[in-house]
Amino acid sequence: MNTKQVGDETEAKIMAALIAEGYTVSVPFGDNESYDLVLDTGTALKRVQYKTGWIEDDVVRFKTTSKTTSNGEVVRTDYEDKIDAFAVRCRDTEQLYWVPSEDAGAKSTYLRVTEPEIAHPSVNRAEKCRLEDRLPGSANR
Repeated sequence: MNTKQVGDETEAKIMAALIAEGYTVSVPFGDNESYDLVLDTGTALKRVQYKTGWIEDDVVRFKTTSKTTSNGEVVRTDYEDKIDAFAVRCRDTEQLYWVPSEDAGAKSTYLRVTEPEIAHPSVNRAEKCRLEDRLPGSANR
């Protein structure tokens, strides 16, 4: 699969999971927004960016920047305050994760799969970021 197909698969799986949990999902028209969907929690609207992650050195890693090409050069842009969360599919395990933007790194984010040797407040544990356990608000379940 090419990267577009991988991204489309991530989008479809995350959207299906959110709908199955009882949330209303809206997709912005066109490809010009920094977010991929708007999640209606029943009490708030959340701007969500899809990302595909992969296993690397006992962590699920995903990029937290947008990559585009301008005049033949690759340009990476961070999301700043333009999104509220990342919804991530690990392509190696098919596990889905929910990472609020304030918990994400500037360029990449790592969700530790194994127990870290040293407890540190900035370590994101993958098991604590599972989509079904961390979704915001109250869905119509």
